[in-house]
Amino acid sequence: MTDAPKQNRRGFLVSSGITAATLMMAPSVVPTTAQAKEASTPKAPRFRLALASYTLRLFPLDQALAMTKRVGLKHICLKSFHLPLDASADQIEAAKKQVAEAGIDLYAGGVINMATEAEVDQAFQYAQLAGMRVIVASPRPPVLERVNAKVKETGIAVAIHNHGPGDKFFPTPESVIEQVKNLDKRIGLCMDVGHTARIGADPIQDARRFADRLLDVHIKDINVAAPEGRCVECGRGVLDLPKFLKVLIEIDYAGMVAFEYEKDEKDPLPGLAESVGYVRGVLDSLLGISDRSAQLE
Repeated sequence: MTDAPKQNRRGFLVSSGITAATLMMAPSVVPTTAQAKEASTPKAPRFRLALASYTLRLFPLDQALAMTKRVGLKHICLKSFHLPLDASADQIEAAKKQVAEAGIDLYAGGVINMATEAEVDQAFQYAQLAGMRVIVASPRPPVLERVNAKVKETGIAVAIHNHGPGDKFFPTPESVIEQVKNLDKRIGLCMDVGHTARIGADPIQDARRFADRLLDVHIKDINVAAPEGRCVECGRGVLDLPKFLKVLIEIDYAGMVAFEYEKDEKDPLPGLAESVGYVRGVLDSLLGISDRSAQLE
């Protein structure tokens, strides 16, 4: 009978000690309201959505710009269909002005082939006159040292585009990195997610592996991840674009994600609009937002 109170008292002291210790630890282990809110807030993407004008290759520049605006894109990479590589300085200036007056950012040109040093010099002069910040390129390996020198001279970045099966020089993202890893950091990769998957590589894995050299992205979907794969509207194919976009956010990718919709060349606007809408919807879902008015301009 006399032992029971002692046991209860001992139990109470032990229990009280645990409670006190817990309270003493609470400030360091229990997140504040601000910390909890920060942890639950999705990381906003630093990249922007753009258009690779190859999508609109059968249309003149004025129509291409109008169609770009119609789908809500504000950045463009012009292909030579819309601004010829051999254009005069006056012609380049006129095109530059036309793009600016449309309220669109002419951030890049390409894809531009570079087989000789003269072609490298021409590409950089073209990009400088147009005010481009990036050249999306398909160079031959022997001219890479010249490319390296011109990047240092001009400050214009070069994103080498992998073209998948049939490309003898840069079929995969890894093949690009192997060639440029010892060059200026402003020489890197334009990952084409479709061509990457067509050759059996993984766009998601390669985005992580080569994050420090990822300078530009061409986004699309394909009907089958095989050499015979063909472009389809984003969301209708086999690529896991939501996961890819999530990875771009996670690696803090800050370049452009440019739509290159190769299907329906005579009437690309419906498929392009569907693709843009799909990607914006995915990003809305990832960010947990219903009002995208300030996102990804």
